[in-house]
Amino acid sequence: MNLNDDIKDAKLMKFLSAVFYAFSSFFIIVVNKSILTHYRFPSYMFLGIGQMAATVVILYVAKMNKVVSFQDFDRSIFQKIFPLPLLYVGNHVTGLGGTKKLSLPMFTVLRKFTILLTMIMESRILRKSFPPSLVCSVLAIVLGALVAASSDLSFNAEGYTFVLMNDFFTAASGVYTKKTLGMEGLGKYGVLFYNAFIIIIPTLLASAYTGDLQQALSFDGWLSLTFIFYFLLSCVMGFILMYSIILCSYYNTALTTTVVGAIKNVAVTYVGIFAGGDYIFSWPNFIGLNICVSGGLIYSYITFNSPSSEPNMKPVEDKVAIHITGHTQGLEKT
Repeated sequence: MNLNDDIKDAKLMKFLSAVFYAFSSFFIIVVNKSILTHYRFPSYMFLGIGQMAATVVILYVAKMNKVVSFQDFDRSIFQKIFPLPLLYVGNHVTGLGGTKKLSLPMFTVLRKFTILLTMIMESRILRKSFPPSLVCSVLAIVLGALVAASSDLSFNAEGYTFVLMNDFFTAASGVYTKKTLGMEGLGKYGVLFYNAFIIIIPTLLASAYTGDLQQALSFDGWLSLTFIFYFLLSCVMGFILMYSIILCSYYNTALTTTVVGAIKNVAVTYVGIFAGGDYIFSWPNFIGLNICVSGGLIYSYITFNSPSSEPNMKPVEDKVAIHITGHTQGLEKT
């Protein structure tokens, strides 16, 4: 296989991993909305515990049957995986807090700052540089979000604090996931398994302490086979979503994964405009959405049509050494 074929394969994997992440993210939103809205399941936290448990069980069974392989547990795991578990918990808690305190337009615009934070952290932590055209496309996405929310500029200090902290945790989680993927022995599956394994017990204890666990277990919907199906589907989709994030971050950058998530959110809004029936039209919002889309399309074109590619584009599942170059190309919840 010549160099041109390698580059084409790398581009294809970058694109497919991004599409896989976008689809997984959209699908789990639909499933979770059905559980939490239609069935009125009372606990976000317990649903998260179910997704962590599914990740641990699926990967453990796969490892025992030699379908996947990753490092066995030892003391070095904590040093390799840290601080990902803490970032994951922080991301989950602050995300829920911000959602409750702010209107959807303001929550959406403040979440766009995750993109800027990811770019800054990648340049500082992973020593990456970005061409001016890519920086401009990112700024266009953020500007579009500001314009879209300009007609709903309500201020809530607690809500702003939660969401900005959530931006930080999301950006840091994406960057450190990319960094951890280069650890010897862990690989994609090891990062997934040990991140879920380490945080599931503290989260379960917190759920029990707050009474959330008792409320979830006493839910009447457990008598419905349809609800059980949706709950188990959400648990499996939680694993698939996390895997898609890891895969997208592996073949792309943490910034690309973040931008893909932002583009997906805008696409969902577009669907709501034409098919949802609950979109309230305003010119600032509509213009802002189109600026976001334009910035996202420019970013996508630059990212997926660059002639360069990272040297780690090989079909290796476990011992992955990721070499960060001085360019953006190589290979980022809600």
